[in-house]
Amino acid sequence: MPEHYFTARPEAAERRQTITAELWGRTVRLSTAAGVFSADGLDRGTAVLLRSSPIPAGSPDLLDLGCGYGVIALGLAVHCRGARIDAVDVNERALALCRDNAAALGVADRITVGRPDQVDPTRRYDEIWSNPPIRIGKRALHELLSSWLPRLKPAGTARLVVARNLGADTLQAWLIGQGYDCVRASSAKGFRVLTVSRPA
Repeated sequence: MPEHYFTARPEAAERRQTITAELWGRTVRLSTAAGVFSADGLDRGTAVLLRSSPIPAGSPDLLDLGCGYGVIALGLAVHCRGARIDAVDVNERALALCRDNAAALGVADRITVGRPDQVDPTRRYDEIWSNPPIRIGKRALHELLSSWLPRLKPAGTARLVVARNLGADTLQAWLIGQGYDCVRASSAKGFRVLTVSRPA
């Protein structure tokens, strides 16, 4: 069975490489490797999410859910100096890359990188950002979101990017059915950006 980017410990040779990515107008160099999501460059979905979403201000508590090698968490840390950010993933290789990239960009003191089970269960977030792992399957995806969206603060917002042909509209309908306000904030290059919040 082939490995996926959501494999906890990829067996394929690491083969690190360096890519460049533009994060809200700033071009950065990032380390990637085989066995992690979008190792050859910034994926289109995440690029759409960043382009269509405002940079947080102030000193928010933020979560990058399914952080991979850290693109979203790093962009948030670079542009929102007051943020405290948790970056979580199940892929140990991705977590190591995220830590290394945070250190290289000088933001390691504001990003806590770890597995989901290492996060303090009492932590609550002003914003949750994610290009969620759709390919884990609908049931597993619903379980993932059901475990993290309740960690939004009362006025918090989640920002999710999902490919239209991989069920973005179905996911939006499911989230509404779970009692969340879920709005399509933008649509570009075959992706939907959904904003999710608790009902007023």
